[in-house]
Order: sequence, then C-alpha cells, then structure tokens
Amino acid sequence: MLAYSNAYFFVALPRHQAGTTLIEVLVAVLILGVGLLGAAVIQLSALKSTDSSRMTSQASFIANDMLDRIRANAGADYAWGRAARAPASVAGASVRDLDLHDFEANILGFAGESGAGAVVVNAHDVTVSISWDDSRGTGIPGTRETFTLTSRLDADVESMR
Repeated sequence: MLAYSNAYFFVALPRHQAGTTLIEVLVAVLILGVGLLGAAVIQLSALKSTDSSRMTSQASFIANDMLDRIRANAGADYAWGRAARAPASVAGASVRDLDLHDFEANILGFAGESGAGAVVVNAHDVTVSISWDDSRGTGIPGTRETFTLTSRLDADVESMR
C-alpha cells in the first residue's frame, strides 16, 4: 500500500495580485500631474490671449465713441495728441474740450498711464489712434499694441465748419 502525503500533491498555484503596487500608483500620479500641468499652461495662454483681445475691443469702443462725438460736433477741430493733456472738464468748457477730456479719461481708465491716444483730422479723413502696453498678452516686455480707426466725414459735415 502506498501512502500518499499531501506534500507531494501540493501544487503551487499562481498567486493573483489583489491590489496595486506602490510603483504603479507613483506612475499614475506622475502621468496625472504632467497632464494637469499641461492643462494649466494651456489655460494661462488662453487667459493672456483673452486679455489682449479684451483690450483691443475696449480700444475699438473708445475710438468709435470719439468718432461719433466728432460727427456730432462737426464744427470743431478735434486734432489732439496724447503729448498734450486734454482740456480740463470745467463748467465753461466747450463740447470739444469735454469730448477730448472724456476721450483721454477713457484711455487712461482702460490702459493706465501707459495708454496713449491721438486724433488726426485731415480734410475729410479722421484718424483715431489708441496704443497701450501689451506686455502681458505677448509675454515680451515693452510690447505696445495700437488700434487705429480711420473714417471719412461726409462732405456735408465738412461744409458746416
């Protein structure tokens, strides 16, 4: 009679892993971290572009407002450059002086002290230019952006001068 011992029939079954190892967790966290960092860089770039386009839109609104004021008060000479301060807004100021004061205040309000504006009147053509520091949008220090709007005044408006 043969005696069989359980020891001879013990077959080592492959052990199935019940969890994750620390290395697998570290690799997963590393991949997640790189992905989140990439998303943050893309978001920062989008914010810079959005700020730059917001500034351009604001300059467009200010320039169009100034052109509307020039058309409404066609008899006045609106030629002005930022080198000269706009006339003070006092009780006895003319409409032209108030318009130029508001124009300068709008530029300083949206662009700060780096903002500059000019109004050039040449016969029937009016050019309104606004420039500002766009270092934040481009990432290059000292970069300036300029928005220029040119419009032709109607000949009837010119005859009123």
